[in-house]
Amino acid sequence: MLVNCVAYQEGTKLADIPVDAISDHIAKPDCFVWVALRDGTEEELAQMQQEFDLHDLAVEDAHHGHQRPKIEEYGDTLFVVLHMVELTPTDELRVGEVDIFAGRNFILSVRNRSTQGFLGVRARCEREPQLLRQGTGFVLYALMDAVVDRYFPIVDALESELETIEGQIFERGAARANIERLYELKHRVTMLRHAVSPLLDAVGKLHGGRVPAVCASSEAYFRDVNDHLARLQTSIDAIRDTISTAIQVNLSMVTIEESEVTKRLAAWAGIFAVATFFVGVWGMNFEHMPELKKPWGYPAALGLIVVTCSVMWWRFRKARWL
Repeated sequence: MLVNCVAYQEGTKLADIPVDAISDHIAKPDCFVWVALRDGTEEELAQMQQEFDLHDLAVEDAHHGHQRPKIEEYGDTLFVVLHMVELTPTDELRVGEVDIFAGRNFILSVRNRSTQGFLGVRARCEREPQLLRQGTGFVLYALMDAVVDRYFPIVDALESELETIEGQIFERGAARANIERLYELKHRVTMLRHAVSPLLDAVGKLHGGRVPAVCASSEAYFRDVNDHLARLQTSIDAIRDTISTAIQVNLSMVTIEESEVTKRLAAWAGIFAVATFFVGVWGMNFEHMPELKKPWGYPAALGLIVVTCSVMWWRFRKARWL
């Protein structure tokens, strides 16, 4: 679906134009066209390929989707793939994708499987004509910056959830539930890492040294994006390390809880073993047993068993086995 198609000249918006008029505007000097598609169909991509002379492989990637974040050069055109990560109301992560084609006089964004739009990005660029005058390189930066900045609230949410789990680590009986939550959290962190890590290396090629012609006038801005990605990568690595440590601590807590149960069972087994020993001795069928004919023999035997078991219970209790 076509979201909008706008022509700009010298950093100023000319007008919303129909797709058929794209070729007329990109032929003008200091003019470029910004087209936005949402869940673009094969026919729409084929039409854009014809208007902007896009490479077959790049169009094929944009059509099939599910690409790894990357930046590729096809002649004078850049093809950029970004993952759009969204946090759902149920705290799950939904991963969409935006494919961006950037040339000297055009920029095309194709958004797939995402509810987050870029109307705010377009409004921001139009409010800054002095920057928009830099051309499609600045628009590419603005789109990438918007996607990357949306990662930060997700990192904050993941850190908050991790802090909550850490606060419950030493609660009795919560270790197993904590491990399940930690593994679910680790899965979400990994999804975010897959969006950030490949992009960190790719964006590094857009500033310093040889850079694509499209980005030549906006190198400083891409360096800022690269800095944001580096901060995200550091935070993600810190979260992953903390999760690994928390999992080990929780596993240790499970072992400690199991050893506590084992000690209790061993203590009670020891107490009953003593009682069983006395009962076994006096239960033997010998005729000449000293206490067999005594009137106090039976209560004395029971008293001895109770006293011995009580002493053992007290010792185990003092040793914190019970």
